[in-house]
Amino acid sequence: MLVATMALQAAAQEAPADNKNKRYFDINKNIDIFNSLLRELDMFYVDSVEVNNLVQGSIRNMLARLDPYTEYYPEENMQDLQFMTTGEYAGIGAIISYNDGKVVINEPYEGLPADKAGLKAGDAILEIDGNDMRKATVKEVSDKLKGTPGTSLKMTVRRPGEKKDRKLTIVREKIEVDPITYSGVTEDKIGYFHFGSFTTRSADRVKKTVQDLKEKGATSLIIDLRGNGGGILDEAVDVVNLFVPKGEEIVSTKGKLKQWDRTYITRNQPLDELIPIVVLTDTGSASASEIVAGGLQDLDRAVIVGNRSFGKGLVQTPRDLPYGGNIKITTSKYYIPSGRCIQALDYSHRNPDGSVARVPDSLTNVFKTRNGREVRDGGGITPDITIPQPAGGTIAFYLMTDNVIFDYVTEWVQQHDKIAPPDQFRLTESDYKAFKEFVKKRDFQYDQLSERSLQQLKSMMEFEGYLDVAKEEFAALEAKLHANLDRDLELFREDITGIIESEIVQRFYYKKGVLLHQLSSDKVYDKAVEVLKNPEMYRSLLQPVSVEIPETGGATAPPIASAASS
Repeated sequence: MLVATMALQAAAQEAPADNKNKRYFDINKNIDIFNSLLRELDMFYVDSVEVNNLVQGSIRNMLARLDPYTEYYPEENMQDLQFMTTGEYAGIGAIISYNDGKVVINEPYEGLPADKAGLKAGDAILEIDGNDMRKATVKEVSDKLKGTPGTSLKMTVRRPGEKKDRKLTIVREKIEVDPITYSGVTEDKIGYFHFGSFTTRSADRVKKTVQDLKEKGATSLIIDLRGNGGGILDEAVDVVNLFVPKGEEIVSTKGKLKQWDRTYITRNQPLDELIPIVVLTDTGSASASEIVAGGLQDLDRAVIVGNRSFGKGLVQTPRDLPYGGNIKITTSKYYIPSGRCIQALDYSHRNPDGSVARVPDSLTNVFKTRNGREVRDGGGITPDITIPQPAGGTIAFYLMTDNVIFDYVTEWVQQHDKIAPPDQFRLTESDYKAFKEFVKKRDFQYDQLSERSLQQLKSMMEFEGYLDVAKEEFAALEAKLHANLDRDLELFREDITGIIESEIVQRFYYKKGVLLHQLSSDKVYDKAVEVLKNPEMYRSLLQPVSVEIPETGGATAPPIASAASS
């Protein structure tokens, strides 16, 4: 019996080693295959092979099978990774884009070199330091614009509606994008700020903003995280630490390598443990934003208002690669104070077509906040008060992506020297009528997913022999879903008008103005104000809902224990 036991133990110890050796063998084998294949292609393929493009395309395709966040950055793109984590780069301070066969200024940042030099949205970039940029890509132009702070560049641009080119000299600066888009205090002493990204030292910026708001009389806070796609995890912990005591566990990470698992605990004395807080979220609030919103929700330190967040519970770690490259690799999942992971998509289990499904609410687990409120995992942060977002038409999307709205606003701005303040500006009836005429002159075409899906259904019905049975009903539906420009410009007028107004306001008042304009008719913001003006409502939202629980024949495990063990 003893000999048999010893033999089983020896076999158990050898099995992991054998599996590890086989894995290393498979890795090395596939590397050899790839190297040999690349050499054969380079030597014998009928046409010349662009090796860098071929290999980097293969890398991108390989990583795309994992998740959208594991990304390779070759040496020439390392500035993109640096900007993502620090919010800093050296350049002229403008967003550029491709429009009608040329690279144009899309948005100059307020007070930065491009803005100070007089560049406007719509300006086409023709030359940089004598280099012709008329056929250049966005990346090629971007690389020319970036450089060492203090160095100058000469630009030639063509402004729409002008026949003479403009020549400018711009001095590059270190560009640091402010994570706080806007902050202010209302008449009701409610402090508000929009927080755009979790970059290096952004928590210090939030701290300073909150201190300023309190000095201006704020007795409660609205933290707007809508559209904030996240960033550095430590910055998120430090933001939560501003409002909860030292020593609180905010988030823990767990991955394949146990030695990399970490628990993040607040390290500092809080700025204010008592001030009432409402956090605003939407589907664009992700990652570090969800750590802040979820941490404050799990600790019952804030009321969450808006829409369910994105659901990114994955952590990325940058790893250096040869020849100056880097890979930002998903290394772990994170868990917020209640013990839940809010990751909404399981990339390890894809559908046969390669798509990834969202975890159904029926398969999520219940956890408890500190006060005993029920919260769930597997689907982002669900607000305590949800304000439904109206579904817009796809026509608005195509009007933006085809630069129709951008070009209309560029013409509109040339005819207007000034506009009303951001919170008061509204597009007139005559302006919208002019926009519709502008769209028609552009011969604008747009795709409707419903119409395309209907044609697929028609083909399927024909194949299965059902088309004659529902011929009249199908024809009626087809007529209603057929693209009709006049109808859709009126049907989705509210959405389109809002986009046009925001684009116009941005040209005169920058990002801050756009935010103020949108807040003037923002139901989510209005609900947050209502909650903070009603202390009883605020307190009740942080308490569990009283529910009569029927008696059962036996004890059941607490939700936290059962969920944590799953």
